[in-house]
Amino acid sequence: MDYVSALVPPFVMAAFFIALVVTIVKSQGGANKAKEDSAVDAALARAEATQQQK
Repeated sequence: MDYVSALVPPFVMAAFFIALVVTIVKSQGGANKAKEDSAVDAALARAEATQQQK
């Protein structure tokens, strides 16, 4: 039974890591992607406008 208690923590951590990766991959795209892209575009436009004023 010692081998079971030795193997459980790595398997649990691996399962959580896989779930984390799947969540990150699923959140890349869709409605969130358009929102993130527009936020980045707005920030770049502000930075560009600031540079042109100097």
